[in-house]
Amino acid sequence: QWLKDLGLDDARVAKVIAIKPQLFCLSLENNLKAKIQMLRKQGFSGSQICRILSFCPVLLGLSAKRLAYRMQVLEARGSLSDKSLGTVMRLTDAQFAARFE
Repeated sequence: QWLKDLGLDDARVAKVIAIKPQLFCLSLENNLKAKIQMLRKQGFSGSQICRILSFCPVLLGLSAKRLAYRMQVLEARGSLSDKSLGTVMRLTDAQFAARFE
């Protein structure tokens, strides 16, 4: 239900769960909601967050530290957007470093 409350339709919820079923094992309060709050603090709208999660459902399972660092790097380059964040969150650490560091 929480994913629907974010604005994802049934098809997108199914996609997120199919790709990252481990979400059921994560703390809603301490993990999932915290990451969504980070995105909101960065200025992403509800519809942008839905696009990010649709494109990169694994984002919810990655560490908050990784998310914060990658948002910081993109923002410093002036290229932070829902599309760019969804793309870089799919990269391994080595791929990210080769591309941005």
